[in-house]
Amino acid sequence: MDRTPDPIWLAKARELPWKPGRSAEAFIDGDLEIRFTPRPTNGPQQQHQRDEVYIVAAGHGFYRTSEQVTAVGPGDMCFAAAHTVHGFEEFSDDFAIWIIFYGPVK
Repeated sequence: MDRTPDPIWLAKARELPWKPGRSAEAFIDGDLEIRFTPRPTNGPQQQHQRDEVYIVAAGHGFYRTSEQVTAVGPGDMCFAAAHTVHGFEEFSDDFAIWIIFYGPVK
């Protein structure tokens, strides 16, 4: 990337175009892809081919992996290794997350 992009605050991220069950593109540069969704899929997600980091932007709910269920809220970070069953559930109406894909396809 040849320039620093403008910051994206939460209110602006909520305006990014997205479809239910999908996320909106916020930033892509090489192996780094940052996305946002104001309403993730409830329950297990499709397994992804890249590692992922989630950061809860708003609201609260539970993050489930094949090993455990953890309560999450604003500022919390969750990790999902490539090909891991994971997802959010029982989340509040204002729940929103940043999604960071990075590294090579595995």
